[in-house]
Amino acid sequence: MEEALLKSSSLFPYFMLVAFEAGGLFRALVLFLSYPFVCLFSKEIGIKIMVLICFCGIKKANYRPGRSVLPKFLLEDVGYAGFQVVMRYKKKVAVSDIPNVMVEGFLRDCLDVNAVIGRDLKVVFGYFVGLMEVKRDINIVMNEIIGKENMNPLLVGFGSSSQKFISHCKEVYLVTSAEKTSWQILPRGNYPKPLIFHDGRLAFRPTYSATLSMFVWLPFGFPLSIIRMFVAVFLPYKVAIPILAFTGMVGSLSRQHSIDPTIWEAKTRGVVYVSNHRTLLDPIYISLALMKPVVTVTYSISRISELLSPLKCIRLTRRDREKDLKMMEEILSHGNIVVCPEGTTCREPYLLRFSPLFAELSDDIVPVALDSKVSMFYGTTASGHKTLDPLFFLLNPRTIYNVKFLEKLPKSHSCTSGELSKIEVANYVQNEIAKALGFQCTNLTRKEKYMLLAGNEGTI
Repeated sequence: MEEALLKSSSLFPYFMLVAFEAGGLFRALVLFLSYPFVCLFSKEIGIKIMVLICFCGIKKANYRPGRSVLPKFLLEDVGYAGFQVVMRYKKKVAVSDIPNVMVEGFLRDCLDVNAVIGRDLKVVFGYFVGLMEVKRDINIVMNEIIGKENMNPLLVGFGSSSQKFISHCKEVYLVTSAEKTSWQILPRGNYPKPLIFHDGRLAFRPTYSATLSMFVWLPFGFPLSIIRMFVAVFLPYKVAIPILAFTGMVGSLSRQHSIDPTIWEAKTRGVVYVSNHRTLLDPIYISLALMKPVVTVTYSISRISELLSPLKCIRLTRRDREKDLKMMEEILSHGNIVVCPEGTTCREPYLLRFSPLFAELSDDIVPVALDSKVSMFYGTTASGHKTLDPLFFLLNPRTIYNVKFLEKLPKSHSCTSGELSKIEVANYVQNEIAKALGFQCTNLTRKEKYMLLAGNEGTI
């Protein structure tokens, strides 16, 4: 796999992802400091050292980066030329020098590979010990796969120079490191399957130099994140906005010509602002754009995040629809409300299915299109500690938030005054926000996201 598919010749970024996401900051630092010495050894010994550092003591049942984190970064390193050769064939066998738990999810789920010949890790009492099992004879393994997958015994080999593997091939394509330097990266539009969900905290490809930048930044980033949090929570909006922008948290605001947040101030009921969900800070940025506080409703939020929020957060039950609706109507009778009907965040340019509950609340519905960019850390997670979401977002050297207020829904497109059902209203709002952002709509839900990334239904 490494020789045939990936443009980069360095495996360090993938081991760093495992060390950071599965083992934490200290393990990542150990790998970073050890890597110059790893480079002094052969490739095989170097891999064994990195496997020991990254996996020793990790509980097998809790290990998820192989399916939730690594596929994104591996896809972004796939060479277009190698991809075209591999995808010509219906049945594919991948050979890798790194552990199966790092690449099998990517190869099977993203590239539809039938079988993976990699290295298994030793497990003792449910924990990885950081050692790889002895390599099995490739002739025996290939014969087993050919029989199991009902393959032609004469294969086409690409990338591998192993004599034992070549003996099973009628044709062999080899690629040199010099040739790979001219490869183009696989365009996102050519991915076999759309990349919609992924997890992990690192928002950059952790090459050695980029990882160095991260460790240099962290001593400055931690105090800066505390300052940013203090400014956002305790200072007036007019004072907080320029200070936050000065520290690197910039944003943009745009409104449709007829949208003026003051036109409903005389109304007895508030306005329902319906937005897509990018991060935990979505309602805060909407509030900053309006220059006044709003109440936000959420399906799940950690207690720490709720306490730190400068806005009032109301937790919905999710299971009792009537109770949730009454709660939201009570809030709306006293002021404006922000609703994120996706129910969970999505990092990629896709919108998840909108829950139609908001459509029954009011005729005064304003869609809000949000997009955010981070430079170092994601402020969202499915399988990690959600209490750290605000910290990781504020740790970024630079963040960009774009807030766009769309046209208020016309009466004909409301649930109470028009002829549309609540589901049709929700779909209409989803489509309007998607068009404003250039995103794609999906029917995927919070449950599907969490089952894929965390193996649970996403309850906190």
